[in-house]
Order: sequence, then C-alpha cells, then structure tokens
Amino acid sequence: MERSRIVFSGSGGQGVITASIILAKAAAIFEDKHAIQSQSYGAAARGGATRSDIIIDDSEICFPKVIQPNVLVSLTQESYNKFAPIIRPGGLLLVDSKYVTIEKKVDAKHITLPMYETVMKEIGKPIVFNICVLGALISISGLIRPESIMKVLETTIPEDFMEMNEKALDLGIKMGKKEHY
Repeated sequence: MERSRIVFSGSGGQGVITASIILAKAAAIFEDKHAIQSQSYGAAARGGATRSDIIIDDSEICFPKVIQPNVLVSLTQESYNKFAPIIRPGGLLLVDSKYVTIEKKVDAKHITLPMYETVMKEIGKPIVFNICVLGALISISGLIRPESIMKVLETTIPEDFMEMNEKALDLGIKMGKKEHY
C-alpha cells in the first residue's frame, strides 16, 4: 500500500474530526495498518475552520503531520481555498457540491458529490453527513473496507443511531462507486 496522506477539512459542527478519527481507528484496529490522526480547530467550536490529518500505511509512521496530502476532503469553500494548493500532484480532491465550488485548477482528480443534499433527502438529519462523506471517500479510494468503518461505529455510537449511520455510509459508498478513483 502506498502511504495515504489525507487532510479532512471543513468547519466545526460538520463532523470532520469524528470522521477522521473513525477512519484512523478502522485502519489501525480492523485493517492491521499503521495510522495516525491529528487535528486543529479554528477559534470557534462551531463554524470555525477545522482540519484533521490522517496518515495510513503498512509501515511505521515517524512524522504525524501531513504536508502534501494525496487525498483532500474539503467541506467548505474556505477550507477548499486554503488547502487545495497543497494537494500532491495526481491526488484526489473530494468536495461537497452544496458547500464548495471548484475555483482553482489543481493537479488532482476533482470529485464533487451532492453528499449533504443526499443525506438530507434520504435521512433528513445532517448529523450523519460526515459518515456519508466517509463512505464516499472509502468507496472512491479503496482505503478501508466498509465493514471496518461499521465495526468502529458499533463501538463508538449508541445503538439507536446505528441504522441511520449505516444508511449514511451506504449512501456515500453508492455515490463513490460511480466515481471510483
């Protein structure tokens, strides 16, 4: 496996940090990979800029910061504008069509999906938007198996919310399959 350097970015309240923690746990615990996750927040917990770095590899990881991601997930225009220039040439750029308009041309595969709108239409609750994004990402990239994400969810969230999260993950996977990287 090539080392995956991922930056999840958005704003506080979108579940960016939670999604990245789930991804790193799935890789480390259920995929037998080395994974590291770190995060930074803007001044406000809700609405402030949020960034999370995840590195996944088969070998040991010695430096925990992502300098040039080969995968960038941007869930706000602000995060897209800020982080699109740092993506590794030939990388993957995943954005949500409701919140991000592709403006800059960067050397990456651009994928724009209506993840938020699909979650609202199919589930009606924005709380699982991040899980839909995670489903799209793993479907497009093949980073982690969906079963590993589900195992982390089963140990992380209350049972009453499992069905909604599983549906959101499936929605993202289906959207991502149409865009397989």
